Amino acid sequence: MRIHVRRTGGFAGIERRGEVDTAGRPDAAEWHALAEQALAAGRGTPSSGVPDGFHYEITVDGRTVHVADPHLSDEQRRLITRVLREGA
Repeated sequence: MRIHVRRTGGFAGIERRGEVDTAGRPDAAEWHALAEQALAAGRGTPSSGVPDGFHYEITVDGRTVHVADPHLSDEQRRLITRVLREGA
């Protein structure tokens, strides 16, 4: 499973991306469960957030959802944090 996160917006408007490939990882099942939960709570079109807030595009094996601060689920926040930290 390939998980890609793209973060845009924020005060400075700097884009950040990260990608994790779970193939062969010992924690792949954990990543898969987290990704499925994050996708289930997302929207197919960009969502509105707050001024200077971050907007996120989460893509898992070709399926993309859009989320924005401060309207992230706990699972989305965890997945975004992990992908941007480990897949940067």
